Order: sequence, then structure tokens, then C-alpha cells
Amino acid sequence: MIALIQRVSEASVTVEGEVVGAIDQGFLVLLGVEQGDDEDKADKLLHKVSGYRIFGDEQGKMNLNVAQVGGSLLVVSQFTLAADTGKGMRPSFSGGARSDEAKRLYEYFIDQARVAGLRTETGRFAADMKVALLNDGPVTFWLQV
Repeated sequence: MIALIQRVSEASVTVEGEVVGAIDQGFLVLLGVEQGDDEDKADKLLHKVSGYRIFGDEQGKMNLNVAQVGGSLLVVSQFTLAADTGKGMRPSFSGGARSDEAKRLYEYFIDQARVAGLRTETGRFAADMKVALLNDGPVTFWLQV
């Protein structure tokens, strides 16, 4: 399971002209589900995402996590993160989870984030989404379990 996290001042997802999810300070989480992923991997990835200390403390050092700054998550499904780009000029998506399994684990990740007390907004699974963000830094990290 893969999360590309971006520290944002604000972010939103629009589907067919309607904003379906929006946050202020926090993480835009682009979430990719691979074959063989399960709830255990989702839990481990959520633990890593929620605990990742990349917000500035009083001295401006990256030392605080998203909850410590009162931030939110905007979780967007991103099957292209599971692409194999090693050969040729066209990516292969054979490593990605089946759509039904990816959706189940995407929703599980979101549910667990909310259970953990994180304000969590979402995109819409498998929709043509327009994602807008103001990357703070810019700060972007690839997390994988």
C-alpha cells in the first residue's frame, strides 16, 4: 500500500463541478492499493501517515504530526501509484489491486483514520477527479508498507 503525502495549506477535490472534499491545513493523501494489500498494511500505513512529523514546531523544525497541528486528511484514491514504469513508454497497472478490493481497502483506511480521531475528507473512488492543492513547502513524501 502506498501513500504519497503532501503537506498542504489547503486542498480540495471536485467531481463534475461539485466540491466533494476539502481541507485547510493537513495532508493530501494520494492512496494506492496494490495486489496483496490487506487491513494490516492499511493500519500500518495509517499509523505512519498520522504519526509522520513534518509540520514545523516553535523553532520551525519538522517535529509535529498532523494531529498535533490540528490538521486534517484529504484522502484520494490513486491507482496510478501502483504502476510499473520500469519498461517501455507506457505504464503497466498489473500490480494494482482489483477495483473492488482497492475500494474496500480505501474505505477501510478512511474509516480507521476517522476512528483515530482525524478529521478526514475524501475524493470519490474511481471518479474523474480534479484535485487542487496549495503544497506547503513544498513538502511531499512517498510512504509505502
